[in-house]
Amino acid sequence: MKKPRQLERIIKGFANHRRIEILMLLEKMPELSLIEISDELCINFKTGSEHIRRLAIASLVMKRNAGSSVRHALTKDGKLILKFLRTLE
Repeated sequence: MKKPRQLERIIKGFANHRRIEILMLLEKMPELSLIEISDELCINFKTGSEHIRRLAIASLVMKRNAGSSVRHALTKDGKLILKFLRTLE
């Protein structure tokens, strides 16, 4: 079982509607770049970058270098969080 501080980090990581949208988008379309995420969600590049940064800190999204771009995908915890969120719908 994760410690309370670890759980807090995860919860803070997805506690925003845009970050939840990013998680849902990456579930449908894995391996997107930041530009592709920003374009798909019609958000500012800098805003998208900050949301991705927070998701990565919470270990919900992983980053992978692919040439000159960085690709993003859900981690195992990211997939579990989406499953949890669906129980709340």
